[in-house]
Amino acid sequence: MIDRRLLLTLAPALLLAACGSGGAKSDANHLSVAATAVPHAEILEQVKPVLAKEGLTLDIRVFNDYVQPNMQVDQGQIDVNYFQTKPYLDDFNASRGTKLVPIAGIHVEPLGAYSRKWKTIAALPNGASVAIPNEPSNGGRALLLLQKAGLIRLKNPANPLSSLRDITANPKSLQFRELEAATLPRVLGEVDLALINTNYALDAKLNPVRDALAIEDKDSPYVNYVVGRPGAATDPRVVKLIAALRSPAIKNYIETTYMGAVLPAF
Repeated sequence: MIDRRLLLTLAPALLLAACGSGGAKSDANHLSVAATAVPHAEILEQVKPVLAKEGLTLDIRVFNDYVQPNMQVDQGQIDVNYFQTKPYLDDFNASRGTKLVPIAGIHVEPLGAYSRKWKTIAALPNGASVAIPNEPSNGGRALLLLQKAGLIRLKNPANPLSSLRDITANPKSLQFRELEAATLPRVLGEVDLALINTNYALDAKLNPVRDALAIEDKDSPYVNYVVGRPGAATDPRVVKLIAALRSPAIKNYIETTYMGAVLPAF
């Protein structure tokens, strides 16, 4: 039989061990960041040695989707993430019941429209198949770009969360396919046009400046943010990360590495 007094003595220690297991490593010298591979993880790699000199180890965890980076930060498995725009975050919070907050904007990735079959937007035939992201933020963003290119008209031309139901004019009778954003480069040869986020376009060796038939300009409101739980903005580790990401060296790295495919937002 186990001595009840021994259990009472061990209980606090067992509780602490349980609470400390499996989550983000939260010591003052370690910061975990979820990111998509290109360009977010590449940019983070540039600040890693800078932060190391300040005594902070940056643990970069790469994801190929837009859901898990938020879920794991919300659950405390990872400290912060860097991959998303505010419209996407707002929709995610509303649909998932999370309370994640934007901390600092770092860069803009202009969304582009790509084709392996046609050289210009004007060449798209009637009934052309068009693939767009299947979640509200990036799907609405894709529709706004198609409207700007003159292919469709929307009920509210400025609504960032417009859906297919909001199309009021479709002169070419475009046929839309809503697919997961990460899969769009893989179906590019199967459709007439695909609206692809720049991180996935770059990962697929597409050059947004050269290859996109239509692309957002430098005034795009879709800034990519570092995101965390409430209170993360005052965490000294996160403060160091933001200072490093918004440094002149990183601004120069973004401008010279991506040549307009990624634009600094600071």
